[in-house]
Amino acid sequence: MNFLWPQYLWAMLALPLLPALYLWLLRRRSKAALRYSSLEVLREASRRQWRRHVPPALLWIACSVLLFAAARPLASVTLPWARSSIMLAMDVSLSMRVADVKPSRLAAAQEAAKVFLRDLPKDIDVGLVTFAGSAQVVQRATMDRASLVSAIDAFQMQIGTAVGSAIVLCLAELFPDHGISLGDMTFGPGQKARGRDDKGNGLPKPIAPAAPGSYESAAIILLSDGRRTTGIDTLEAAKMAADRGVRIYVVGLGVVDGEAAGADGMAIYLRLDEPTLREVARMTGGEYHHAGTAEKLRSVYQNLGSRLQVQTRETELTPLLALVAAILVLAAAALSVRWFGRIA
Repeated sequence: MNFLWPQYLWAMLALPLLPALYLWLLRRRSKAALRYSSLEVLREASRRQWRRHVPPALLWIACSVLLFAAARPLASVTLPWARSSIMLAMDVSLSMRVADVKPSRLAAAQEAAKVFLRDLPKDIDVGLVTFAGSAQVVQRATMDRASLVSAIDAFQMQIGTAVGSAIVLCLAELFPDHGISLGDMTFGPGQKARGRDDKGNGLPKPIAPAAPGSYESAAIILLSDGRRTTGIDTLEAAKMAADRGVRIYVVGLGVVDGEAAGADGMAIYLRLDEPTLREVARMTGGEYHHAGTAEKLRSVYQNLGSRLQVQTRETELTPLLALVAAILVLAAAALSVRWFGRIA
């Protein structure tokens, strides 16, 4: 727990003085008390004497809570997930046919994505972008899980790996009013006819940069097994996401550096650009996960699915503590009126 005004905690040192003051007042009052003329009245008063201490005790607790609240405490609170859209960006380059992740990288990625969709709440939109030599939207953000599964089953592998282009295309889907055009960014304005996936009319509109990870309405999950060979620079695209506050959760698949057997038995040299992928996650306030097996990949997706359903925030507890103190004061007053017919 943290405090915005920790210096006010010193005021709590005065709390022990209140019970001492209360006991002194009781002794002073007892010296001036009237003498009881009846022993029965004395016994009855003794039996109910504990009640006189309850309202003051409640008031002392209320003062303690208020002094603690004055320091403005912060606590990490788990809240329901506020995001409404997730973009899945999945690598479909030819290296995804490698069988080091059984039955193949592509098949394992497809199965893990389906498990992720199955476990995700139904009221969250999910969009799907694939990338190899180019990036394309294969399914707009939708709640229709059947359409997403069909799109995943229809993946076709291609040559090349355009990681940065996939990130830019995800951003174009999430922010259609920001004028993000993948074609214009790749080839320059007017140099290439725009397809259905291009949202802008030139270079992206200038925006006021947001804090990384501060945009709570969307996230991107990026899966890749290699390094960028074409398209937009990966870190340039990550900066665009960071400036918009969008987190990117990155999953690196397969061996980091070495050879693996392809589906035809031929050796393929592979190299996963982990440093760049980790930097993408760091820049955007996301996370990086490496999955070397199909089981690990499923585990990563399941973990992301559960993590993205809730969010942990540092929340100020002062209003809640003030409410508790007010309830204690009201309770003390109500008991005093009920038992003694006055507030005292």
